[in-house]
Amino acid sequence: MTVPPPILAPSILAADFAHLADEVRAVEHAADWLHVDVMDNHFVPNLTIGLPVVQSLRAATQLPFDVHLMIEDPRRWAPGYADAGAYNVTFHAEACDDPVALAKDLRSAGAKAGLAIDRDTPIEPYLDLLPGFDTLLIMTIKAGFGGQRFVPHLLDKVRTARRHVDAGHLELRIEVDGGIAADTIEQAAAAGADAFVAGTAVYGADDPAEAVRRLRGLAERAAAGG
Repeated sequence: MTVPPPILAPSILAADFAHLADEVRAVEHAADWLHVDVMDNHFVPNLTIGLPVVQSLRAATQLPFDVHLMIEDPRRWAPGYADAGAYNVTFHAEACDDPVALAKDLRSAGAKAGLAIDRDTPIEPYLDLLPGFDTLLIMTIKAGFGGQRFVPHLLDKVRTARRHVDAGHLELRIEVDGGIAADTIEQAAAAGADAFVAGTAVYGADDPAEAVRRLRGLAERAAAGG
């Protein structure tokens, strides 16, 4: 198994929205990406932030934005996030009838393209699409709510994806999102994940930057077989 150095992506869903720019800066020198959860109250039951917040935050930090669209009709909305300067724009397989076409649109707009697979969605039908993507986001909870408990058996999807990526020598990040913390990140890294979204584990800590550094160390150790 070949796993690149880990990416740590704190999720601002768990941050203090009244001080969002400060919360972003608190992890700026420790994190690799900033994970931005966009929910529309249709595809998932919650409503969070949208394009205006992403546009405003873009001026507040140098961190690459990892935008996770939990929305209906991503074909309509996703390119706007690429235009706003998002580094990576991920949309859900369940919400899109032509994922590869949308991935091409995102890449044409200057962003990397990510495909998200929700808790109850089998991964196998999407494996052959992966050469058209830069990121595969595997939910380790049910999409739509922060603070849920990690579901270990969902790592079977990560193992399947890692075997497929390695066999095909694909340039693809395998990202996990949901319940990632000090007691779960090693399992996810050992399964083959190399990008980790952490919300409460970072922003619930007294020192968010130190929490990111600790998670990175745990992921590196597990990936190395330690």
